[in-house]
Amino acid sequence: MASSSARNGVSRLSHLLSKAAPVAAPSLQSPSWQCPGLAPGELAPFGTRMASSQIVRNRMKSVKSIQKITKAMKMVAASKLRGVQTKTENSRGFWQPFVALMGDHPDIDTKKNIVLTISSDRGLCGGINSTVVKLSKGIFKLLESEEPTKYIVIGEKGKMSMIADEILKNVEFEAIRMVYNKFASVVSFIPAVATIMAPELIAKESEAGGKLAQLESYEIEGGDSKAEVLQNLSEFQFAAMLFSASLENACSEQGARMSAMDSSTRNASEMLEKLTQKYNRSRQASITTELIEIISGAAALEAAS
Repeated sequence: MASSSARNGVSRLSHLLSKAAPVAAPSLQSPSWQCPGLAPGELAPFGTRMASSQIVRNRMKSVKSIQKITKAMKMVAASKLRGVQTKTENSRGFWQPFVALMGDHPDIDTKKNIVLTISSDRGLCGGINSTVVKLSKGIFKLLESEEPTKYIVIGEKGKMSMIADEILKNVEFEAIRMVYNKFASVVSFIPAVATIMAPELIAKESEAGGKLAQLESYEIEGGDSKAEVLQNLSEFQFAAMLFSASLENACSEQGARMSAMDSSTRNASEMLEKLTQKYNRSRQASITTELIEIISGAAALEAAS
């Protein structure tokens, strides 16, 4: 209906222009020649409507591109999650015997402490990194004592073995609080803390009948002394816990990234729908305005003739 009205208006305008004598141009004060948002007598820049529609179209293209990226990242995270989840479940058998043997005592009183935080290698994975950082800062404040607490952050897999060797060989400590994200499900992870005690502290607690008094009931076989056995036990516990915590954190990272990209894709779809509605309204308003101008011009020429 709108196209037929436009064709009729154009044909009438052409017919009148061919017969009518030259007339003065309509006044700029006429409502049919004014543009919304401009003062009376001020002409709209050429191509204003076209530029507005082009801006919306460019935003729509950008949102579509972002949506494609988030969909692809979600699929990649889902694929990686399946592989890492299997490794994570298998790695839990490394550190669970240590918990059964010595327990986990995060509240043990120590002076020389290390807070070891395991974060992800990359971003765009929700609040997984901010969660462990907040927990680490809280533990860091709780452990304030005369001896300064050392704070170490692991975020790159290549540095993990180097940092582990550096801690065991060159850093003096009584307990290490390892902060990481424990994988619960695809959509959830739990911030966790694992405590690794130095061999001297293990011997002290076991001899004094403290938290590790049950260790005195075990007999040592072979030629190794008790100090050597506790040293090997502590180092192996640290390595096993670090390996397992890294896998738990990597698994949580992929799950969090999968959820974050899914949420981003849905947000992009909603934004694209709103931009499409805005573009259609702008295009409809532009067509309506052009029709009004054509019909108004035709009517003015008809009245003048």
